[in-house]
Amino acid sequence: MRKLVARNRITRSEAQAFRKRWKIANAAEREELCNIPEDEKLKQLATLMRIAKDLGWTKAPEVEVNEVRDRWNKLRKAYHA
Repeated sequence: MRKLVARNRITRSEAQAFRKRWKIANAAEREELCNIPEDEKLKQLATLMRIAKDLGWTKAPEVEVNEVRDRWNKLRKAYHA
């Protein structure tokens, strides 16, 4: 069993290996999502919307909406999108 060592940085090769694994995982997820029939996706969305309604999440407070917009704008500026 490997002993876990706390450290703040990862090596370049660790970062590359991590990125490679995530590219593979993302490709598999995209493929899986593309193969889900539209009627099934619609059922899933309806279920999520029903759960949100049951939990009373029908309208987000304006403060939260503005916070999210501000975060997205900061991300867009940071990545020049």
